[in-house]
Formats: sequence, C-alpha cells, structure tokens
Amino acid sequence: MSERDEIAVVGAGLAGCLLACYLARRGYPVALYERRPDPRTGKVERGRSINLALSERGLDALRRIGLDERVMADALPMRGRMIHPVAGEQQFQSYSVAGDRAINSISRGALNNALLDAAAALPGVRIAFDHRLVGLDPTTGELTFETPQGKVAETAAVVLGADGAGSAVRGQLLGYGVLTESLDFLDYGYKELTIPPVGGEFALDPGALHIWPRGTSMMIALPNPDRSFTCTLFWPTHGTASFASLGSPAAIEQHFAEHYPDLIPLAPNLVDDYQHNPVGVLGTVRCAPWQVDGRVALVGDAAHAIVPFYGQGANCAFEDVVELDRCLDECADEWAAALPLYQARRQENAEAIARMALANFVEMRDKVASPLFRAGKRIEHALERALPGRYVSRYELVSFSTTPYAEVRRRVRRQHQLVGVAAAGAAALLAGAVGALIGRGRRG
Repeated sequence: MSERDEIAVVGAGLAGCLLACYLARRGYPVALYERRPDPRTGKVERGRSINLALSERGLDALRRIGLDERVMADALPMRGRMIHPVAGEQQFQSYSVAGDRAINSISRGALNNALLDAAAALPGVRIAFDHRLVGLDPTTGELTFETPQGKVAETAAVVLGADGAGSAVRGQLLGYGVLTESLDFLDYGYKELTIPPVGGEFALDPGALHIWPRGTSMMIALPNPDRSFTCTLFWPTHGTASFASLGSPAAIEQHFAEHYPDLIPLAPNLVDDYQHNPVGVLGTVRCAPWQVDGRVALVGDAAHAIVPFYGQGANCAFEDVVELDRCLDECADEWAAALPLYQARRQENAEAIARMALANFVEMRDKVASPLFRAGKRIEHALERALPGRYVSRYELVSFSTTPYAEVRRRVRRQHQLVGVAAAGAAALLAGAVGALIGRGRRG
C-alpha cells in the first residue's frame, strides 16, 4: 500500500462498493461509509428489492476487476420481452436480431452483498456502517457522521458521494451554495409483488422480462434464482386506476381480475403484498457541477438518478466508476484534474440516458402491445440483418455495447434519417414508375 491519503466514499450501495474496489486497486486507502446497518446481516426492507437488469456496461465494469463471474453466478439471462395482453396469447419480442443476446436479471441485494464482500476483502478498505452523514466541509474534507455512539468527525483528502438519489453529500454541497439541482418526479410510483414458484418451478418463462402493458400503466416481472418472480407495478399515484384508488381487498381483486387476469392464479399473496408493500417514487435528478475544487465529487445516482425503464441505472453508475478510473490514469492521479475531466466526459451521457429512459417508459407501457410497433421491430431487425454493423437498433446499442449514451442518440437519429431518405427515394421511384405506366396507358 502506497503512502497516499485516505479517500472517503459515502454510500456502500452498488456504485460506492464498486468505487471502493477500483480505488483500492489503485493503491488508495479507502473509508467506505454507510448510513444503514450491514445489509449482509440486517433485515431487508419489505418491497424494496427492485431487481436489476445487468447488461454490457455493468458487466464491462465488473470484468475489469475480475468480479463478473462471481456476480453472474446469481444472474438469469433474459433474451427478450414477453408481452401479456389482457386477453389472448403472450407474445415474445427478442432483444437482438439473432435472439442470442440477453440482459441479466439479478437481485439488487445479492449484487450489493457481492460487491461489499469484494471491497471488504481488499487491503486498505475499511467499512463503517450506521454512519449517517450530517456535515461536510468541501474546502477541508471534514465529515461529520451521526452514529449509534454519537457524532463522529473524520477527514479525507477526497470525498466521493455515491449515496444515491437522495444523496446527503449533494445536500451538503447544496447547503454550501456550490451546486444547483433539479428533481423532476413522475406522477407515477412503483410497488412490488411476488409470483412464487409453482411445484418448485418457475410459473412463467424465466428467459424473458415479462411486461403487462396497459396504456397509462404497466407491470413487469423479472425471474429470481429461487424460481420466483419479482413483479413491479408502475402506476399513477393519483386518479382512477391508481395506487390511491384501490383500498379494500375486494377492490384490489376486482382491478387485477379485470386488468391482469393471468396474474391472479400465480400470486396467492397478491392482496397482502399490495396492501403492505410501500409505494416508491420515480424521478430524474440533475445537478451541476458534479465536483467541487477537485476535492468532492458525486458518482452514480447521487449525480444523475434516472427512471428505471431502460434498466440502465446501475449500469450507468458503474460506467461512471470506469470513467473516473480512466481519468485518474490520464491525469496521473491528480484529483484536481481528474474530477473535472470525469464530469466533462460523463455529464452529456448521463443526460442522454435520462431522456432515453423516460421515452422507454412510454414504449413499455403502451407501444409494445401495438401491431404497428411489432411491425416496426420486424423492419428494424431486417435492416440489421441486411446492414450488419451499419444499422444497429437503439436497444442493442444501449444494452449490448459500451457506445457512449450520447453517441447512441446521435447514431440512431442518423440511422432514422437515412432510412427516411431511402424510403422517400423508393416512394418517389415507385410513384414515377406508376406515373409512366399510366402515361403509356393513356397514349395507348
């Protein structure tokens, strides 16, 4: 271990633990602070698991430090969407043109525990649980925590906030007047339900992400290694057919029988889950700057929380860690240079995936059930087969590559423009040919 000053990472969630691993690998002593008790020994809060869809960006970050195989041991590949209409047959929609690529369902808790174990095993990493940040001086690196034993003061050369959408580090910087933030919440929330195994086996196809699109709302289900499914309702928070409108067991049963009839026989604890699992909030966090004086910086959701509809929240946060590590390489570990460079490279990409995630919500809850949407996907896959490597769908670029998110948006726009020009040209040629035939007919 080199004689370097200690780096403080606030937040021992997914991004914080991965960040601690990367920093320890660089030879930094790391103090990892977490406001909660150790999640590996504590009780998981009911209805807060939210399965993750781990894809290439997240796997790339894990692969770089040799953690991908350990994590993937608990993952289940999903090669497409399974659409559940109110009535009629289920419809499978492959994610990739060849049907061979998959996103991976993994429990947030299992992934967090694996990363915590990896961080704790590295020399120079100390983890302090039950430490809630209540004070931070960005000019000195002095931190104040509330603990069960009272207030504790610490100091760090660099402070990295990886403490989620409700970041205490961001709040402290906001209090000092050194950044601004915007919080854009949807008029939607989420609630979890469970589909248990049936006869020891999966009740639904485990090789798909299941979607019940219902226009202004939806439900999804992701498989778990114990052969259950974690379902998540994404519903309006107010109005009719919302979380606020269903109170009694009879009303709950009636609503699901009408809108999700195939779920009723699969979810014996439906009413209990619905009544007792909390409603979570959904929104987008933006702030600027992400770093202050090369001494304090925000990573992951603390800097740019997004809605979960592209399955990219954790993947994007892991990319932050990879980019910060790359910037430290390029700046010879000069934090005052590396942190501004990290923000310059990542902020545009964070904004791009935030916008794509919001757009994908509309696609998932409404468009995927449309015959027109399915026809469009068939055309898109035909173009990918006809133009391999030249035409690639937005979904494949986001989920199965590490192409920067901002470049994905630019490339998809170019592709659509080219297809539009080609279609317009074909239509003009067809119109010309028809006109010539009509002209010859008149002359004849």
